[in-house]
Parts: sequence; structure tokens; C-alpha cells
Amino acid sequence: QVQLVESGGGLVQAGGSLRLSCAASGRTFSHVAWFRQAPGKDREFVASISWNGLGLHYAESVQGRSTISRDNAENTVNLQMDSLEPEDTAVYYCAATKLSLPSSRPSLYDYWGPGTQVTVSS
Repeated sequence: QVQLVESGGGLVQAGGSLRLSCAASGRTFSHVAWFRQAPGKDREFVASISWNGLGLHYAESVQGRSTISRDNAENTVNLQMDSLEPEDTAVYYCAATKLSLPSSRPSLYDYWGPGTQVTVSS
């Protein structure tokens, strides 16, 4: 059974940092991504990483402030977020695809975690 579980969310002041983790079980995925969804908004792509850690993609909104990484031995994918802004407030989801190419489209991801809340206060 495939399972993704996020952790590391919480409340932080603007300018602060958080490190989100996604623990995967059941299989190893070629591409894993982070998405986020704020109240009343569509789910949006944040970052993705390939199986070897070399294929990295970031949304423009987090470029330069976030770093995605993975540990295949532990089957975890992490998202380090720095210089957080109130606009980063959202539920953050880890997602994995069976496709061999990365994508920013939520519909192409097969497995999703339940999400972790990130709240950035001004």
C-alpha cells in the first residue's frame, strides 16, 4: 500500500523558516513534488525533484527561498522554506507520480499525502 505522510508544518512569523518532510512507503517514485493550496484558491505547484535528486523544478513564487531534496535510503523528500511570507500560508501536500517526467500539473500525480498546514503571520 502506497502512503505519503507530510510533517513539519506549523505557525511561523514572516521571515522565518520551516522544513517540511514527506515520508513515502510502499514504493519508490521517480518524481515527487510539493503543492500547496490556500483557502479559496486552486492547488498550485511549489517544487519537484527527480529520483536522482538532479532534476529540480521550482515555482517562481518560491524560487530562491526554497530548497527541495530527497533521501532515497530513507524514502523521504524535504522542502526547506526560508524567508517565509504571509502569502505562503497554505496547506502543503506531498505528491508522487508514476510518470518518468516531472510535471507541475496536479492531475498527473497519482498519490497524495493528507497535507500539513503552514501559517505565516505578519
